[in-house]
Amino acid sequence: MGVMEEGFALLPDAEDAVDVERMNEVLAEVSVRMRDNYPYQHPLYAGQMLKPPHPVSKAAYMLSLWLNPNNHALDGGKASSQMENEAVADLARMLGYERHLGHLTGGGTMANMEALWVSNRLRPGMRVLASDQAHYTHSRLCEVLGVRFTAVRSDGRCRMDLDALKEELTKGDVGTVVATLGTTGTGSLDPLPEILALAREHGFRVHVDAAYGGYFKLVEGLDRCARGVFDVIAEADSIVIDPHKHGMQPYGCGCILFKDPSVGRFYQHDSPYTYFTSDELHLGEISLECSRAGAGAVALWATQRMFPLDCSGDFAKNLERCHLAARSLYSRLEGDERFRIIMAPDLDIVVWAPKARSITETSLLSEKLFETAERHGLFVAKFRMSSLKMRSHWPDLVIDDDYVTLLRSCLMKPEHLAWMDDIWNRLSMSMDDAHHQ
Repeated sequence: MGVMEEGFALLPDAEDAVDVERMNEVLAEVSVRMRDNYPYQHPLYAGQMLKPPHPVSKAAYMLSLWLNPNNHALDGGKASSQMENEAVADLARMLGYERHLGHLTGGGTMANMEALWVSNRLRPGMRVLASDQAHYTHSRLCEVLGVRFTAVRSDGRCRMDLDALKEELTKGDVGTVVATLGTTGTGSLDPLPEILALAREHGFRVHVDAAYGGYFKLVEGLDRCARGVFDVIAEADSIVIDPHKHGMQPYGCGCILFKDPSVGRFYQHDSPYTYFTSDELHLGEISLECSRAGAGAVALWATQRMFPLDCSGDFAKNLERCHLAARSLYSRLEGDERFRIIMAPDLDIVVWAPKARSITETSLLSEKLFETAERHGLFVAKFRMSSLKMRSHWPDLVIDDDYVTLLRSCLMKPEHLAWMDDIWNRLSMSMDDAHHQ
């Protein structure tokens, strides 16, 4: 803190009195209350999309809170606003944008809302399409914006079905297609090259929701199809990426990027009480949000300073470990007759189920395995899927219910690769217990 304080050495002391004893009592209570959680930080937590922030991110975030900057305007976050611009520019370059307009948001929901809002200004009254496996917020955001939304059928690999998309395009009222790169359920990648080709033919905008999968552009070990998706991501009109997922940031930290900087004209507004220290464009003038924590920008800047976003660096190598961990788990499940697998992972999410004769039995056994795994210190997640998708994967399965409960793991910690033997042993013991219940 001393280095930062030196920048304000000419000011007289004005420290607030703090009741340290009472503060310590309250923090002790906080510590006890926070124990009522899953161990998100540990490699044996292999459930939801939860990744601990890197220590440099946490330290930079807390350091900035001594000033508590507000990145709505330079008046509230002079240094942190510049750090945000630099960090966002690094993200844009990683994704292949030579020019861009963008900023950080409170998360992927707000970032996607800005993308859909701009799309509606450019294609007023036209529909937005997204896969039925896209994040549920797209339909909800369209409702908030007063935009018509249609969910497009997905294929057996949970990717947008191109024939279903083409059918919707014949109606002539599609303004935007959302391509998801890393669906929440299965981590699947929509067929972006083909969607972009259709956009050139039909004239709709392409928005890429890469909130989860965007950073995988740096991973060279993806299969040919996945590599082809990320190779063309820069052709999209807008991209969302969430640094609070694979970017090792605290919640909430999302990012919206536009390929055409001129869309900034839709944000223009007059705020005579906010912007007066600079004639330059303020972040608050290219954002729908007002007050925004500058601490998030400082943390992201520090992390990217320590881990540059390049294919040969430690950051990319850690992402590759996540992908390899998912492939390892998939291979083990595929080779074990006690389990059924759905599809090879595009990124680092694996979906599977205990082997059973019917949909109902599969769901029941999945629930049991979820509980027994926790008793063995392994934490996974559940995923509900339409039973119709199971026909192509498991033709012998009796379809006696509309939906099936599966199990799902987001292997988004690089440590998961080194812990895979332990994870597999605990899963195997849990499966034996589930069968004996």
